[in-house]
Amino acid sequence: MNEAKTFNIAAIQMISTPHVEENIATARRLVAEAVQQGAQLVLLPEYWPIMGRHDSDKVAIAEAVGKGPIQHFMAGLAKEHKIYLIGGTLPLISPEAGKVLNATLVYGPDGEQVSHYDKIHLFNFTKGEESYDEARTISYGKDVTTFDAPCGKVGLSVCYDLRFPELYRAMGNCSLIVMPAAFTYTTGQAHWEILLRARAIENQCYVLAAAQGGKHPNGRRTWGHSMLIDPWGEIKAVLPEGEGVISGAIDPEFMRSVRESLPALRHRKL
Repeated sequence: MNEAKTFNIAAIQMISTPHVEENIATARRLVAEAVQQGAQLVLLPEYWPIMGRHDSDKVAIAEAVGKGPIQHFMAGLAKEHKIYLIGGTLPLISPEAGKVLNATLVYGPDGEQVSHYDKIHLFNFTKGEESYDEARTISYGKDVTTFDAPCGKVGLSVCYDLRFPELYRAMGNCSLIVMPAAFTYTTGQAHWEILLRARAIENQCYVLAAAQGGKHPNGRRTWGHSMLIDPWGEIKAVLPEGEGVISGAIDPEFMRSVRESLPALRHRKL
């Protein structure tokens, strides 16, 4: 791709249920909507295939790498629409008994898997009646992961990773950072936007965030606010709540102008 050309991207916002088939149908519909809007790369949210009534529900549907209906669906969808599909996260079988890997799988326009990232930082939060501890059912990922797309290098991260800026520095020079998430309403209201904008500003790249956004059948409420942020930290698109699509474009010329006018990436000392 000529670097002067823009590259169209989109994020899907969902309110996933405990039923995989329902969530697959929703993802199929919303990805098709994103493609109609011109998207060449589409990002699904964290936990898009299942938001179970119990933490153990995702363990029960975990797939082996390269096998299973969720992965088959994502590969077929990417090929059908000839897009890069970043599959939010799905549960993959972990070497640790009773646990899964919270995995982001990326498929190319030919339907082949091009990247795989396992969430490194696992969420733990307690405030009043709210309590979460992902490490009870999820194994820690280990590897910083990027892949090359027509828009440049894409950095993969998930939800709680957003709070750890050293992860993004370790990715190197990215054109796009993606953030599939299921931020709680409490933490999202307080920190979601400011952290996303900070990651875009300090890395002088685009940030695309796909969130869960509403009240789920399991009683959990997620913050939503899927958004696209440019390298200057400006929000280009946002969807506060509910199912839907946000879309926009990566403009390499604009990113280059930001980096030339304020060469912070070249000024790093550590």
